[in-house]
Amino acid sequence: MQHIQMSESAFTAAVQTYLKQITEDAAMILGTLDEKDQCLLCELDELGHTFQEMQAIASSFYLQSYIEHFTPSYIELAKAVQHLAEEKHGALIVIERTEPLDGMIQKGTSLHAEISSALIESIFYPGNPLHDGAVLVRENRVVSAANVLPLTTKNVDLKYGTRHRAAMGLSAVTDALVLVVSEETGKMSFAKDGGLYPLVSPRALHTK
Repeated sequence: MQHIQMSESAFTAAVQTYLKQITEDAAMILGTLDEKDQCLLCELDELGHTFQEMQAIASSFYLQSYIEHFTPSYIELAKAVQHLAEEKHGALIVIERTEPLDGMIQKGTSLHAEISSALIESIFYPGNPLHDGAVLVRENRVVSAANVLPLTTKNVDLKYGTRHRAAMGLSAVTDALVLVVSEETGKMSFAKDGGLYPLVSPRALHTK
């Protein structure tokens, strides 16, 4: 997730670069299919990584447009998620949009505090009594922490833990957006309409 904003022109240029690379790599694979020493699995794996990187950049770019009108403190959220990912501190952050969420979650501890990166990072610091649930964000306030979300009813990959399944579960039945940081890998993602999308870090954007 980026707190350094990416312009539309830069995003378009990045996608064009990725698509060109994917096209060239796919053509090369097609042209060498008959070679006995070809490592097809390795080449397909590399092609898959390129697709994932492109999807992550697209997810990061579009996420801002999804929530900036509902959360004036978007930059503070982005900073918090980035810092949490760097430290591999698991996190689950719900951004309420047009649909009230009070009846859809099991309420935790009320906070009603102004959003700040420092506050969110402290909530999810390992050992904090509030870290093992979801933070609810409404406009520019952290409404509550340690909330319990409904888990997805879909069959999902076993690599996804409770946080990811909760993010998908709530986003499937409301228009909320849910940010997730994995404590195992530090990878960032967000859930929308029951789907889960990877996010890219600013470092990844600027090393391409």
